[in-house]
Order: sequence, then C-alpha cells, then structure tokens
Amino acid sequence: MTDATTDKLLPTGIPSWHMPYWDSLREHAVKVQKCAQCGTFRYIPKEICNRCFSGEWTWEPIEGTGTVYTHTTIRRAPTPAYQPDAPYTIVHVTMSEGFRMIGRLHGVAPEDVRIDMPVRVRYDELGDWTVLNFEVA
Repeated sequence: MTDATTDKLLPTGIPSWHMPYWDSLREHAVKVQKCAQCGTFRYIPKEICNRCFSGEWTWEPIEGTGTVYTHTTIRRAPTPAYQPDAPYTIVHVTMSEGFRMIGRLHGVAPEDVRIDMPVRVRYDELGDWTVLNFEVA
C-alpha cells in the first residue's frame, strides 16, 4: 500500500542556499529572502536580485498575511495522489510586505474564493517536508 502523502509532488534537488526558507517552514515561522542592497523581497529565492543585481541577501521573517491577487480551481488533479483533494484552489497572494506567494487555499469552497480576500499562511506537514499554504484570515 502506498502512502498518498509520499506520492505528492514534494521538493527535490533543493540548493543548500534555499534551505533557510524550508527550515523556516519546518519551524512554522516563514522567512523570505530579502536583498541586502535594495530591500526587495525575493520569493522564490534567487542568487541575484532582479531589481539591483546584487548577490547579497538576508532571510527575513514576514507577517504571513495578505490578500488573494488571483486564483484557480483544480478540478482534475495532476497526479492520482491529489485526486482525493479535488476540487481545490490555488491562490496567488499579495503579501503584506508587497511581494506575491503561491499556495493552496484551505477552508473555503472554490466558488466562495474572491479577489482581495484576506488570507494568512498555513503550514502543512507532508512526510518529511513542511509546505506553505493559505487559509482565510
């Protein structure tokens, strides 16, 4: 018998310099890469800032709240491991700090999701990984 959690699309091949993000999720206190020169948040982490081209950064805690920028409902799951969850909603969230993050939205029916809906970070344990998702604030 296969564990559906281990069949889900979990991170692989993560560069060591990305690990502070994943470690912060495990601690349920998300940190995002921030350019040390211009202060731009970089999610997903990058080696060079797309604004000022600096290669220097820090890992900064964020408030963990934001609003739905856009959303899509998944009705046909990408793999059999996700099919029991369908339909489910993926949201693109404008975080309080001004950058955007993507995750699954829990606790609200797909037809009730609205643009500008306030949400907050939610941490979901999947096997050995903690992943970032969202729930209604």
